[in-house]
Amino acid sequence: MAHPKPHYSAWSLLRARLAPSGYWQPLWGTRALREAYDVVVVGAGGHGLATAYHLARDHGITRTAVLEKNLLGLGNVGRNTTVVRSNYLLPANHHFYEDSLRRWRRLSRDLNYNVMYSPRGVLDLALSDGEMATLARRGNAMRLSGIDAELLDRAALARFAPEIDPYRERRFPIVGALLQPRGGTVRHDAVAWGYARAASALGVDIVEHCEVTGVRAQGIAAVGVETSRGFVRAERIVFATAGSTGLVGRMLGVPLPIETHQLQALVTEPVKPLLNTVVVSVFPGHGETYICQSDRGGLVMGGHLDGFPSLTRIGRWDRMEDVVAGAVDLLPGIGSLKVLRQWAGTNDMTMDGSPIIDRIRYENVFLNAGWCYGGFKAIPASGAACASLVATGTTPDLIEGFRLSRFQSGRVLDERGAGPFPALQ
Repeated sequence: MAHPKPHYSAWSLLRARLAPSGYWQPLWGTRALREAYDVVVVGAGGHGLATAYHLARDHGITRTAVLEKNLLGLGNVGRNTTVVRSNYLLPANHHFYEDSLRRWRRLSRDLNYNVMYSPRGVLDLALSDGEMATLARRGNAMRLSGIDAELLDRAALARFAPEIDPYRERRFPIVGALLQPRGGTVRHDAVAWGYARAASALGVDIVEHCEVTGVRAQGIAAVGVETSRGFVRAERIVFATAGSTGLVGRMLGVPLPIETHQLQALVTEPVKPLLNTVVVSVFPGHGETYICQSDRGGLVMGGHLDGFPSLTRIGRWDRMEDVVAGAVDLLPGIGSLKVLRQWAGTNDMTMDGSPIIDRIRYENVFLNAGWCYGGFKAIPASGAACASLVATGTTPDLIEGFRLSRFQSGRVLDERGAGPFPALQ
């Protein structure tokens, strides 16, 4: 479905700035909560909005509501470091994330909304010969599946990213890297707004400040959800509540192999163009650091998990100090920059580092969760695959390995999510 393409002249923008409130039109419609829906999606983050969009676009299920307890995009879709990639080792993971990366490349066109996909490349650095061999193994697995991967020795790395200067003397010398050229970044808030706009245009109701507090069931099927605005009937229910999945399991009486952890991130004051790629490195002693430069010029950086379960979003200065130490080791010239702001995301970590997309307790209740480090980059593929499962009742081959039952059968997808300590896979 084509969306209108607004044109803004310099005069129209000035008029908008000086005009009284009401000039700007909302990106998505505000509709009253109905008594019944074909599908209720709980959570207006990236995965919930993408699922609703694909239900409407691909399957014609437009009598759908997305219920959000706070504001759209206020959760993890707005609290991440915007990196997208498909550089995974295991086939079930790298095929899935490759599908997502392909969708990222055309998402602006599909949504008619610029999500600012920037294929600047993702570099995993090797700090020893052993790490180089491990990255070579991952790169070979990717290439055998038709996914772009280039193993760079020190000279090739110096040509691709001279700002890293791999020849400089360091405590932990850089010996090479694995590059995925199509990896890069996407603007996180634009993703939430673009999906919301497109879903709303197709007839999906997006209802904010509507908390789901329970599920009402009859026999083996759910009949609707209890909300802060009253009971809502639903033929199918999807939970996509990143950071709160453990609470959903408790609500449904299903113990889940998930712990929720914090992940710290920060951005510096803006500077002139300095870093043309995304760099990931694991430093012995203080863990992982990944860093890229945003479209506004700030250096965005993050690291590994805080290391203990938590549902808060409180900043930890000791963890941020580790991240900054790694970033300054990579780029010594940034040591005098000021930190502009800091945030923490709540990551639902499964026991094998891979997600869960499956039915949960009832035949018509579905869970889209446990994304660990891969949540943002997975949004396009997750939305399409989850919508297909909900609409048809059949699990797509792409997500067959993400069933909840794998933890009972032992067929886990354990590669630590290819986020923490990527050089150790």
